Amino acid sequence: MSEGEPVRGVLLSHGKLAEGMVDAVRRITDLDEGVLTAMSNQGQSPQGLADQVDALVGNEPVVVFTDLRSGSCALTAQLTCRNNGRRAVVFGMNLPMLLEFVFHRELSLSQLVPRLLQKGQEGVKTAEPSP
Repeated sequence: MSEGEPVRGVLLSHGKLAEGMVDAVRRITDLDEGVLTAMSNQGQSPQGLADQVDALVGNEPVVVFTDLRSGSCALTAQLTCRNNGRRAVVFGMNLPMLLEFVFHRELSLSQLVPRLLQKGQEGVKTAEPSP
């Protein structure tokens, strides 16, 4: 993948979580249509959902985000990204990492994915207890 070729994001989740995450990102940013696509596993087999991802993104560079590290969404992500250097999987999506994705998706996957992981981990904190 050449530097500057924008990466697309596909969010795979249980229920309507991915849809809500894309909606939140749209409300915060000036997100172009097609940058992030929400997909649910509801009523889908992992292979059927992987086929839909393949048809959606073709040979474009993509990060497939999932809600969990295991389960049908994770299996789908692994199926669609197997042996494809233009695709990466990120498990445990959260809003900070999706915002980082939107603002830095022109980076190569090798530069982008570590940034996403770092931002996602930094977004998980606890408030200090009041004295």
